[in-house]
Amino acid sequence: MPQRPDFSFEDQYSGVVCGIDEVGRGPLAGPVVAAAVALKRDKIPLEILEQINDSKKLTAKKRDYLFNKIYEFSDVSISECSGAEIDKINILQASLRAMAQAFNGLRVIPVVALVDGNQAPKLPCKIKTIIQGDARSLSIAAASIVAKHYRDNLMTRIANDFPHYGWETNAGYGTAHHMKALEIHGVTIHHRRSFAPVSKQLVKESSANN
Repeated sequence: MPQRPDFSFEDQYSGVVCGIDEVGRGPLAGPVVAAAVALKRDKIPLEILEQINDSKKLTAKKRDYLFNKIYEFSDVSISECSGAEIDKINILQASLRAMAQAFNGLRVIPVVALVDGNQAPKLPCKIKTIIQGDARSLSIAAASIVAKHYRDNLMTRIANDFPHYGWETNAGYGTAHHMKALEIHGVTIHHRRSFAPVSKQLVKESSANN
């Protein structure tokens, strides 16, 4: 049977546990977004828990539904680092910064943070990194849903002002549509200038103007 997230990691600790995940490391445009979620296990219905999974395995409609339910039965914090911040400190450091900021925005004080992946920000509590954590921990899976839903909606809103790039469907990733639009319409304020396809386009634009 396919693996589903559960509370196996959370049950190893007593006290408040939060899950942290980020989305948007790979896109050419838009921010990297992190979410921290501390599920209220005594309040969240089992039927909701049974639907929480790695955000990539869920439809947009299901993520929208669960986003609201997670907010209803959890302490949630979201943070983002812009393309300009990513260009300044690099994508890894921006991801870690967003995760730390999301953690610091929680109203509760977790005793441990379960972090997706193998790298974690410095936090004032115990940290457990979990490879493929969004498929193994319900807290991280919830954070992955919150982060992805928030970022996808954000990119859709930005796409209204920059309609040529298809961000409402590609979320800023370097699809063929996006790459062609970058070549035709150029670099926007939301593009990550330190990412190779964008920096190459900037060189082309600079050469054309000289």
